Amino acid sequence: MERTVVLYPGLGVGHLVPMVELAKVFLRHGLAVTVAAVKPPLDSPDFSAAVARFAECNPAINFHVLPPPPPPPAPVGSGSDGKSASPIVGMLGFLNAMNAPLRDFLCSLPSVDALIVDMFCTDALDVASELRLPVYVFFTSAASDLAVFLHLTSMRDSINTSFGELGDSMIHIPGCPPFKASELPSDILSDNEASRLILLMFRRHPESRGILVNTFESLETRALRALEDGLCVPGRATPTVYSIGPIVSGGGGSDKDHDCLRWLDAQPDNSVVFLSFGSLGRFCKKQLEEIAIGLQKSEKRFLWVVRSPRIDEKNVFEPLAEPDLDALLPAGFMEETRGRGLVVKLWAPQVEVLRHRATGAFVTHCGWNSTLEGITAGLPLLCWPLYAEQRLNKVFVVEEMKLGVEMRGYDEEVVVAEEVEAKVRWVMESEGGQALRQRAAAVKDAAAQAIKEGGSSHAAFFKFLEDLPLQVSRGMDWIMDVLSDNTRYRWARSMVIHVRVHCYRWTFGIVIHHSDKLNMFNFDY
Repeated sequence: MERTVVLYPGLGVGHLVPMVELAKVFLRHGLAVTVAAVKPPLDSPDFSAAVARFAECNPAINFHVLPPPPPPPAPVGSGSDGKSASPIVGMLGFLNAMNAPLRDFLCSLPSVDALIVDMFCTDALDVASELRLPVYVFFTSAASDLAVFLHLTSMRDSINTSFGELGDSMIHIPGCPPFKASELPSDILSDNEASRLILLMFRRHPESRGILVNTFESLETRALRALEDGLCVPGRATPTVYSIGPIVSGGGGSDKDHDCLRWLDAQPDNSVVFLSFGSLGRFCKKQLEEIAIGLQKSEKRFLWVVRSPRIDEKNVFEPLAEPDLDALLPAGFMEETRGRGLVVKLWAPQVEVLRHRATGAFVTHCGWNSTLEGITAGLPLLCWPLYAEQRLNKVFVVEEMKLGVEMRGYDEEVVVAEEVEAKVRWVMESEGGQALRQRAAAVKDAAAQAIKEGGSSHAAFFKFLEDLPLQVSRGMDWIMDVLSDNTRYRWARSMVIHVRVHCYRWTFGIVIHHSDKLNMFNFDY
């Protein structure tokens, strides 16, 4: 009987993708996997298409979309429809309400050995506790982010102001390069409901049995060491942190014939700058115009994914409308750049583009999925963070990992065309850009070594599997009653007992080591 794990991703395709890749790792090690996906509260074609694509490409993984919970009451202080609430508050409230559908689904399964929850789904720890399931957190961002957020929960208790009021003051976190307080996620900066809920979420991470992190040892050595030494959770025990990455999409599938890949086939090696800003990244018309002018003046080849500007800034799951390129981009841009540039609407097969021989650099929003995909492709990164922890990731990529440079002006109203032009030219032409490319190539090789047999991440995942407890069924109390009957087993006090239970078949195998003897008992009940 193979062991079964249930993976519980957060909201959004950006959290579903790494969970699916983690599911593949479990499959390779002989475990059965179910992904219990959370459908966004508003219809999302991106989500539905992603689930369908993943299910088609991975028939060995069970996908189950949980039914939505009842509509929650409007948050205190918002309008009657709740639309004025912070997006993060709404998201965390929705995930909290998903506890009931998750509990019902877990109870419907014949056997579950462990629950793996997304970093935003810590309310599900209560479900695991109620059902007595071993629960682990899958932290889908950098180990350095984990170090920061775990430490912030105790740091907030010791300061007499909000993080936002610290402005550009430097914050020092064990295992991380110093960074400005203003580079923290915007939702943490103020003393409000969003900040309170986020810090509470990270305060609960140590309640899990362990934390799986999508990184590898040589990429974030200092942060992983600080976490291992317990420096990031002062006064509390830190669960075991397993660095099991890089876990990234292998590409392929039905997207291998995308038009943009055929266009790349006609370009010289390492000649194209790829610009893509994630599933939630969108720019206003003015910013799109500045990017276009910068690309045109750089005279470099480019592949650019363009999305329509957001209509409702508070609705992060707003359905995508196809962009009107003639209305959004400067007049004549498409004609002037024809042949050396390609603009793709809405989406491109990112992994395939990054790994294509013609791609030479990656302009990225520094989401961790995209960052790892760029790193494993061996590309220098031009860092343009937009939201969430991406500003921190920019610091780690530029200052600690030495794998990218900052696109100046990302924290202002717009990044001007001159900066786009200058950075594109720098990374493609200069000695500094060449040195960055060589560094990226070396880290690409290190990433590949980490997940091979004998590599650090391969070993960490085996350690996790060894630590993974075998789930005990409802019949365990009966077994313990048998073993505690001292009239039959008076030597029970000195023995070491290893129990393996397959609960839905009610078959219990007990191996008892006592002195130099090996005794095996099987109970069929």
